[in-house]
Amino acid sequence: MRKQKRKFSSAFKVKVAIEALKERHTLAELSKKFELHPNQISQWKQEFLEKSQDVFEQPSKKKSEQVDLSPYLSKIGQLEMERDFLKKSLDKLEGLG
Repeated sequence: MRKQKRKFSSAFKVKVAIEALKERHTLAELSKKFELHPNQISQWKQEFLEKSQDVFEQPSKKKSEQVDLSPYLSKIGQLEMERDFLKKSLDKLEGLG
C-alpha cells in the first residue's frame, strides 16, 4: 500500500521556516520535532526567504491595481439625470389628468 501524501497548512510551514531561521536547533533536531525530512525544512526556509520581500511590495501593487471609476461615475450621473427628467415628466402628466 502506498502512503497518503501529507498536506501542511501555510501557517505550519511558516512556523517551521521561522524556527529554522532562528537557528536555535539543528535541522536534525527540527526534523525530529516536526516529523519532517531536513530537506523539506530547508526548502520551506528558502521559499520563505524568497517570498518574504513580497510582503513589503504589496502596497505599491495595490495602487496599480485600482480600478478607474470615472466611466462608472459618469454613467451614474447620466442615469440620475434621466430619472429626474422622467420623474418631472410624470409629475406633469399626472397634473394634467
